[in-house]
Amino acid sequence: MNRAEATANAAREILAHGGPDCLTDPHIGLAAMSRALDLGATHDDITAEMRRQRAANGDAGPIA
Repeated sequence: MNRAEATANAAREILAHGGPDCLTDPHIGLAAMSRALDLGATHDDITAEMRRQRAANGDAGPIA
Protein backbone atom coordinates (compact mmCIF):
# COMPACT_ATOMS: atom_id res chain seq x y z
CA MET A 1 0.00 0.00 0.00
CA ASN A 2 1.37 3.41 -0.94
CA ARG A 3 0.69 6.80 0.65
CA ALA A 4 -2.24 7.70 -1.64
CA GLU A 5 -3.92 4.33 -1.12
CA ALA A 6 -3.42 4.53 2.65
CA THR A 7 -4.81 8.09 2.72
CA ALA A 8 -7.90 7.06 0.74
CA ASN A 9 -8.37 4.03 2.98
CA ALA A 10 -8.00 6.10 6.15
CA ALA A 11 -10.57 8.62 4.95
CA ARG A 12 -12.99 5.84 3.99
CA GLU A 13 -12.61 4.09 7.35
CA ILE A 14 -12.98 7.29 9.35
CA LEU A 15 -16.12 8.24 7.45
CA ALA A 16 -17.53 4.74 7.90
CA HIS A 17 -16.57 4.21 11.54
CA GLY A 18 -16.16 7.67 13.04
CA GLY A 19 -18.43 10.55 13.76
CA PRO A 20 -20.30 11.58 16.86
CA ASP A 21 -22.21 8.28 17.14
CA CYS A 22 -19.13 6.07 16.62
CA LEU A 23 -21.21 2.93 16.97
CA THR A 24 -18.37 0.70 15.79
CA ASP A 25 -14.90 0.08 17.14
CA PRO A 26 -13.02 3.42 17.02
CA HIS A 27 -9.75 1.54 16.63
CA ILE A 28 -10.66 0.72 13.01
CA GLY A 29 -10.36 4.35 11.92
CA LEU A 30 -7.40 5.01 14.19
CA ALA A 31 -5.46 2.06 12.77
CA ALA A 32 -6.13 3.20 9.21
CA MET A 33 -5.01 6.74 10.09
CA SER A 34 -1.88 5.41 11.74
CA ARG A 35 -0.95 3.45 8.59
CA ALA A 36 -1.45 6.54 6.42
CA LEU A 37 0.58 8.74 8.74
CA ASP A 38 3.36 6.14 8.86
CA LEU A 39 3.52 6.29 5.05
CA GLY A 40 3.94 10.07 5.09
CA ALA A 41 0.38 11.37 4.86
CA THR A 42 -0.58 14.37 6.97
CA HIS A 43 -3.78 15.09 8.84
CA ASP A 44 -4.52 17.69 6.15
CA ASP A 45 -4.10 15.03 3.44
CA ILE A 46 -6.60 12.77 5.17
CA THR A 47 -9.05 15.62 5.78
CA ALA A 48 -8.87 16.66 2.13
CA GLU A 49 -9.49 13.07 1.03
CA MET A 50 -12.46 12.81 3.39
CA ARG A 51 -13.91 15.96 1.80
CA ARG A 52 -13.30 14.56 -1.67
CA GLN A 53 -14.99 11.25 -0.83
CA ARG A 54 -17.98 12.95 0.78
CA ALA A 55 -18.42 15.26 -2.20
CA ALA A 56 -18.19 12.29 -4.57
CA ASN A 57 -21.01 10.65 -2.59
CA GLY A 58 -23.14 13.79 -2.69
CA ASP A 59 -22.61 14.62 0.99
CA ALA A 60 -20.90 17.99 1.21
CA GLY A 61 -21.45 18.43 4.93
CA PRO A 62 -18.75 20.03 7.06
CA ILE A 63 -15.61 18.19 8.09
CA ALA A 64 -13.64 19.97 10.79
